[in-house]
Amino acid sequence: MHSSPVKFVILIEAGGPMVARLFDANRVHITDMDAASEDVALMTEGLPSEHAGTRPEWAPALAGHNDAERAAAQLYVLPV
Repeated sequence: MHSSPVKFVILIEAGGPMVARLFDANRVHITDMDAASEDVALMTEGLPSEHAGTRPEWAPALAGHNDAERAAAQLYVLPV
């Protein structure tokens, strides 16, 4: 089965540890991984981040996170 490429990486606290939540271009959740992993560092290296977790377009994808977690989340847009 072919999956969509990752377009967005959101680093967000999840009740303690930071996780990297990966989404495709339609903001469909693909997977979560440890934000401290080397894979996440390589994916986001050199990319600017922005605090976009409180934007309305991310509300459905981040619904399980509280307001503070969403406000502190870092969004990276991958060049795919």
